[in-house]
Order: sequence, then structure tokens, then C-alpha cells
Amino acid sequence: MADKSISESYKAICGERGVKINPFVLENLERTTTTSCSTLNLTANRKQKDLQKVCDDDVLALSKLLLGNRTVTGLDLRYNDVGDGGAAHLAQFLEVMDGPLRSLDLTFNNIQADGAEVLANSLQGNGSLRSLRLSGNKIGRRGGVQLASMLQVNKTLQELELADCDLETQSVIALGITLRNNSTLQSMDLSRPLFFSLQEEWAVRFSDMFSMNSSLVELHLGKLNLTDTGMQRLAEGLKRNHSLRYLDLRCNHVTQDGALHLAEVLKQNSALEIIDLSSNRIEDAGAESLSDAISWHGCILREISVCRNNIKTKGLVCLAQALKNNSILTHIYIWGNHMDEAVCLAFRELISSGRLLPEQTDVRPWEADGQVFLAEVSHYLRKHIFYIDGNNQDSG
Repeated sequence: MADKSISESYKAICGERGVKINPFVLENLERTTTTSCSTLNLTANRKQKDLQKVCDDDVLALSKLLLGNRTVTGLDLRYNDVGDGGAAHLAQFLEVMDGPLRSLDLTFNNIQADGAEVLANSLQGNGSLRSLRLSGNKIGRRGGVQLASMLQVNKTLQELELADCDLETQSVIALGITLRNNSTLQSMDLSRPLFFSLQEEWAVRFSDMFSMNSSLVELHLGKLNLTDTGMQRLAEGLKRNHSLRYLDLRCNHVTQDGALHLAEVLKQNSALEIIDLSSNRIEDAGAESLSDAISWHGCILREISVCRNNIKTKGLVCLAQALKNNSILTHIYIWGNHMDEAVCLAFRELISSGRLLPEQTDVRPWEADGQVFLAEVSHYLRKHIFYIDGNNQDSG
């Protein structure tokens, strides 16, 4: 049975602080047990009639509530109306050096640069938070720079998500420079910043970071307008990196030349296990380069997505043959390319022989009138290999 004391404490705090009780918060607290470590899930993107989203005043009450509770170690506030005021309340809570919170998810709220700054300042002295997710909050250049400064001091944060935060070039560069000497952070998402220049100085900084960083295992660089020139810069550092396992390059401008640079990385004892190249344009030549690298005996790549890359028969057949040559690669996603009969036959053989399991690809063979086709199935490359929850567990 759920322990009622935490909900009663919430009502008492609301009375003391003059905060109106939020029925959505109260309902979830009544279902929350306090006998073991758990995450308080207040995600607001659920189909629930008359759901009252969490606002800044609600965060004030929650922060006071959790300060005296050691069992709620994760707080999930995705898709609510938390703004800079709510971020300030959370910052006061996080200033406690050994507080209970291990993960804080604020994805898609209304936090801007001021809120990011107070959170960053509070984390300079925090010794407990392992995961901070701020994706979808428009913290901009200043917020990104403040979080980069925080990473120079903080020694406990292991996961930081900043996708869709309107980061600009200066903040992305600052984060790249900071990661050169940060030995704690293991996962970062910088997808879809706002770049107003075609220059790729950030790629130079991240290449330098790859050469020196030994802790980062997962990096998301989707929608950064990455070109082949930038890919060449990144590859120079990746060749000297021995920790990065997951590299997300989806929705960029990588073509066959960029794929060749990435293939060279895979041939040099890279630690890379998962690569997302979906929605680029590597075409047949790029697929062939990757196939050659995958077939190399030292390649440890386990999962790859090349969806929507304008790859035709030659490139896809080469990838199919690479799977036969390398038993380590187990997941491949190819939908959105050109599926003619030779490709359909090649992947049907892989699946029917058991070399490629049906749940580890996004296509399924079917036959009509003696001809083989491939249908799309809803299987996708996994989004993370490193993930922290409020139960002090991580998948890294």
C-alpha cells in the first residue's frame, strides 16, 4: 500500500506557503511509496482530463517537500510550465551538498537563460545530482555558457541533455572546451542548436576534446549542420579516443566523403559501438566505405542506422555482405533508401538464416507473385546506452 505521509506533508507545506494544492501533484504523491528509492513522475504529456500542469509555485512546495525526504531520488517534470522562478526554487534545493536528488528531468518546460544560470550556480557545489535534462528549454547562448562553466567545477554530474535549447556557437564551443578536462560526464545531448554561420569551429574544439577526454561514452550531435569538412575534423580526434561508444550524427549534411572519414575511424581500434547516420546523404560510395570498415576484423561496431541516405542497390548489398563478414554487428536500420529486388533478396537471406534477427532491423521481407519486397517495421536504433534514473541505477 502506498505510504500516505508524503501526500499529507505536501498538503501541509502548501498551507504553510500559501500555495494552492495541485490535484495532479497530489494524486501522484498519493501513489508514491516512501519505503525505497523512487522517481516522482509528474510528466504532463499524458492523456488525462483537466490535467493541471506543474507551475513555479508547485515547484516551491515540491522542493520543500523533497528536502526532508530521502527516498524520492528522481524528479520527472517533463512537459510542464516550470519557468525561471521554478528553476530558482530547484536551485535552492540543489544547493544542499548531499541532497537526496540523483536525477532531474525538466525537458520541454519554459526555463530560459536566467533559470539555467541559477541551476548552473547551484550545481557548482552540489555533490549528489547525476543527471540533468534540460532539452526543449530555450536557455540560449548565455545559459549554455553558464552550464559549461559549471562543468569545470562539478565532479558528480554524469548526464546532461541540452537538445533544442537554442544554444549558439559560443556555448557549444564552451562546452567542447570544458569537456577536455571533465572526467565525470558520460553522456551529453547537444542536438539542434542555433548556428548562424557555416563555419564549423565547434567541430575543431570537439576534435581536440575527443583527443583528451576519457569519460564521455555517449554524444548526440544531431541537426548541427555538420558537413564533410566538420566530419573530417571530428574524425581526427575520434581516432585518438578510446571511450566514446555512441555517436549520434543524424539529420546532418554528411555525404560520401564524411562517411569515408568515419570509416577510417572504425578501422583504427575505435571504441565506437553505435552510430546513427540517419537522414544524411552518404549514398552508395559512403555505404561501401562503411561496409569495408565493418568487414575489417578489428571493428567492434554493434549497431548502425543509415536510414534515409539515398543509398541504392550497390551500397545496400555491400552492407548486407558486411554483416556476413562481421558477426559483431547485430543491428542495422536501412529504411528510406532504395529497395530494389537485389536488396530485398539480400536482407531476406540475412533474416531467414538467423544472421539478422527480425527485432534488430527495421525491415521485414514479404513475397507477392514470386517477387520479394521489404516492408517497414517499427524498430529503431536505441536512443541511449547511458541513462540514469532516480533509483541510483544507470545503464552505462
